[in-house]
Amino acid sequence: MSSPDVATLAKPSRRLTIARAIAEAIGQEMESDPAVLVMGEDIGKLGGVFGTTTGLLDKFGPDRVRDTPISETAFIGAAVGLAASGMRPVVELMFVDFFGVCMDAIYNLAAKQCYFSGGQVPCPMVLMTSVGGGYGDAGQHSQALYATFGHLPGLKVVIPSNAYDAKGLMRAAIRDPNPVVFMYHKALQGMGWLGTVQRSITDVPDGDYDVPLGQAAVVREGRDITLVGLGLSVHHALDAALRLAEAGHSAEVIDLRSIAPLDRDTLRASVRKTGRLLVVDDDYTSYGVGAEVIATICEAGITLRAPPTRIAHPDIPVPFTPVMEHFVLPDADKVTAAALQMMEFAVDG
Repeated sequence: MSSPDVATLAKPSRRLTIARAIAEAIGQEMESDPAVLVMGEDIGKLGGVFGTTTGLLDKFGPDRVRDTPISETAFIGAAVGLAASGMRPVVELMFVDFFGVCMDAIYNLAAKQCYFSGGQVPCPMVLMTSVGGGYGDAGQHSQALYATFGHLPGLKVVIPSNAYDAKGLMRAAIRDPNPVVFMYHKALQGMGWLGTVQRSITDVPDGDYDVPLGQAAVVREGRDITLVGLGLSVHHALDAALRLAEAGHSAEVIDLRSIAPLDRDTLRASVRKTGRLLVVDDDYTSYGVGAEVIATICEAGITLRAPPTRIAHPDIPVPFTPVMEHFVLPDADKVTAAALQMMEFAVDG
């Protein structure tokens, strides 16, 4: 590998939040491709409730940064039509919980447009949306719903855990000819009023790079157990890995980054090495990402030293009362306890 030149070494790093990284990625794509435009509620002057379009209105004007009425069916349906006409719309659905009012536009139009046209009419659009609870916003503003979209053929689904990946994934998503659901967790955005996991704020190059869709990352190497997460749950896994290390156990942590496509090769390689699998997911437990990851390993016939385990939100609506909400949300304590139990099983079994 060649050494970096002096100019590269001297260049100061930039630490960005996920919100700033997303806005920068969209802005750079808008500069390089006039077909890219942004639509959604409060994405213009406000810059998006979660900061995803900050500064874009001033730079590109209202023709390419369009505030819409509160009608998700209308503006997501319009985005599908724009994509069919050669544009590359980035449309924001403020909360993933609102997908129900525009599901037809997402599943029957965006997801199937390319297939129904025999590949002649692609749908290069990005649907970005916020996910996750922890703020007392109750059952209609706090869900994750990763698996809902990952289950639908024709959609790609990505969830970044840090700012570097957020920028690279967004640029790759905008360039992709398929509809991409880009989900960002509120606890990682970097919005002061929400609070932010500091590990999600990372060095982000100001130039052009992408993170390939469908490629997981091994963010911590280990030998005793594989912890798998996405978005916020990656940080739960990393925190748990530190605690496990204090107890003498080496945990490998995988950041899925994408669930459709799902990087099954990286998952299988890790679990073949460690022999143990624990999946952490803040979506609902049943029929979710955890089940799919575990099925991937079991169907490959990989020998395990303990039964595979998943930690996720129980199959109940998200409670409003803070003490009840935090009781059901996944966290590092739950991951650590489950992992330690798996280690004991291997010893006793």
